[in-house]
Amino acid sequence: MSLNAVEQVTEQVPVDNFQELEEKIYRTIELYKAARAAQAAAERDAERVREQMEDREQELAVLRRETVQLRKEREEIRGRVEKMLAQIESIAEERAS
Repeated sequence: MSLNAVEQVTEQVPVDNFQELEEKIYRTIELYKAARAAQAAAERDAERVREQMEDREQELAVLRRETVQLRKEREEIRGRVEKMLAQIESIAEERAS
């Protein structure tokens, strides 16, 4: 803005109105700064949550693999126990005869 334009605006706008406008501008600037800070905090929180989710997904995958392995082991043990019980029954039947 040229100096003449500033002088014309100053002549047209009373000092009180200019001070009110100045205060509003400064409040707007502060609100903008606060909003940017809040946005930055929200972005940091979102990143932290994404990292936690990735960690949980990895833990879940490990737990699923362990569950599958434990089920296989359980079935193997069940088969072995059933085989032993069958042998015990066979021996018991031989003694009973």
